[in-house]
Amino acid sequence: MVASAEVTIRVHVPGSVAASLEQLDGRPVISVRSVSDYHRGALTRADGETIAAAAHTALHERLPLVVILSSSGSEVAEGIEALHGWGRAAAALAACSGSVPVLAGVTGAAISGPALLLGLADVAVMTPDAFAYVSGPDAVEAFTGVRVGLRELGGTTRHATASGLCALVAPTAEDVPELLGNVLRYLPDHADAEPPHLDTDDPAGRPTPQLRDLIPAAASASYDVRDVIAVLADDGDMLELRAGWAPQLVTALASVAGMPVGVVANQPRALAGTLDIQASQKAARFVRFCDAFNLPIVTLVDTPGFLPGKDLEWRGMIRHGAELAFAYAEASVPRVCLVMRKAYGGAYIVMDSKGMGNDVCLAWPSAEIAVMGAQGAVQILGRTAAPDERKEMEEDYAAELLTPWVAAERGFVDEVVDPDDSRRTLARTLTALVTRRERLIARKHDSGPM
Repeated sequence: MVASAEVTIRVHVPGSVAASLEQLDGRPVISVRSVSDYHRGALTRADGETIAAAAHTALHERLPLVVILSSSGSEVAEGIEALHGWGRAAAALAACSGSVPVLAGVTGAAISGPALLLGLADVAVMTPDAFAYVSGPDAVEAFTGVRVGLRELGGTTRHATASGLCALVAPTAEDVPELLGNVLRYLPDHADAEPPHLDTDDPAGRPTPQLRDLIPAAASASYDVRDVIAVLADDGDMLELRAGWAPQLVTALASVAGMPVGVVANQPRALAGTLDIQASQKAARFVRFCDAFNLPIVTLVDTPGFLPGKDLEWRGMIRHGAELAFAYAEASVPRVCLVMRKAYGGAYIVMDSKGMGNDVCLAWPSAEIAVMGAQGAVQILGRTAAPDERKEMEEDYAAELLTPWVAAERGFVDEVVDPDDSRRTLARTLTALVTRRERLIARKHDSGPM
């Protein structure tokens, strides 16, 4: 951590972890860290109870919880007592969810129980030499007959690209606290507090003429949506989370006029910005994370739809697409949507459309908002037409229906803005929505798709 412990929790209890009140990037946090290599940091019952005590303290004191572990799993010699301790720790971390930020780092092994603790965190950071899995290579080979290497099974690269567990990769163990501090700077201490205002000299009304050239004229051409986010954000700064997982969708923390925001954006450079199962999961979890900690959500839309495929349908595309729709519909923080180019079909709906209840929907003049593109529509509407007729029908369809003005006339777009005015309009809108409050329905919890 950045500073030494101020108050130690369960200081005389022996074990492989230590818990304390510490400072992280100038903010007080409740910290849990691995402190022993005995049995490669295996967790005893006492260790589990120490983690649980730290989590309960974080919840009671309304402070972020930071857990940095390297552990080979539950202490085998203790048997079920060690498992009981892990269960106590898992239950305590789950109780923190949505109430205080839970940030995790792994600097070595995270096996079995400790691996699942990482899954309970809001953001997990791993070092290149770290690895995490529930069942190891030997168990996988015994059950499936397939020999798999340690890194291939649960290495950092695998979790950063395939599982989505790893949100950020730290070059070394010493860099883990710094990365977690970078995340924390955008977050409040707890769910009932406002995010901290971030100092910036970047004018809220700064013109953004460069956005006119970032979007290619050809509808099928790609670009990097992170360049758009950098232009809109204060000082060009953004912190992208889970960049390697479902890269066709970008989730990032940034600020506009000093206000921390969460950004969800389609990425045309990968799969043309289409949505699949992983992209839907990635966006849904990020939206829920932002909503839990009062971060306004800015959604940048450029997607031709959901990625087709029988495998996706069989694996639950409907359910996971609904998961994203549910996350947006449930969110009570200020929500601003900006349609930059394509916004077709069901993907338009789930990317925080006006129908999903966003507060303000903006669109550039280049926006195309429709059930489908011109070519697909004419294949249905003009299936008996000659090729020349189809070409003319496509042009007419695009001119008459694929414009933001149709959606604006019908109230589905609040304002068509020039790209040059995008940051100014976004800052003005977020400032107006900063006092937005919503009365939540009293219920135990939702039962939405997961």
